[in-house]
Amino acid sequence: MKTGIIILAAGESSRLGYPKQIAKYKEKTLLQLAIDAANGSTADKRVLVLGANRDEIKKTFPGASIPNIPNPHFSKGMSSSIKIGLEYMLKFDRPDQVIIMLCDQPFVDAKILNKLIATQEKEGKGIVACAYSKTVGVPILFGSAYFKELMELKGDEGAKQIALAHEDDLVTISFPKGKVDIDTEEDLKELNS
Repeated sequence: MKTGIIILAAGESSRLGYPKQIAKYKEKTLLQLAIDAANGSTADKRVLVLGANRDEIKKTFPGASIPNIPNPHFSKGMSSSIKIGLEYMLKFDRPDQVIIMLCDQPFVDAKILNKLIATQEKEGKGIVACAYSKTVGVPILFGSAYFKELMELKGDEGAKQIALAHEDDLVTISFPKGKVDIDTEEDLKELNS
């Protein structure tokens, strides 16, 4: 099974006031932590989707470290980045499954991504999601049977609703720290304290 990873990092970070992709945790930007996790995993291919503040963000990581593509429609919400990332993957890499991850979950590492892949191999389900805060969420793995639904998402719809609509084909892995994401300066202070 060929696995692709799509890192979504196109958002405007309106609540933080500056690009959260370049906010720092443990001497690294949140985006660099996400890139390191993807590059350290057993996935075959990876792509980073950038949007708002793209030029500023691109200066903060070595361009050769991961293929990155622009999402000119980032203001239309997360679904537009999922589509652009998936289109890129299908055109160049033809994966059997993709993992969708964000750049604002500082505790996502290669181990968690590898666990998604290993759990899919073991359980044979079409969707493997992380479980935290009494719900399911990203990082989340989708088999190719769900690519069409991912392409049909609208606005700020994320992949979670597809997972919840197919609970019979869903397996979860426990990731309590998945609930930590950075939206505000307070989140960042709390994380770094």
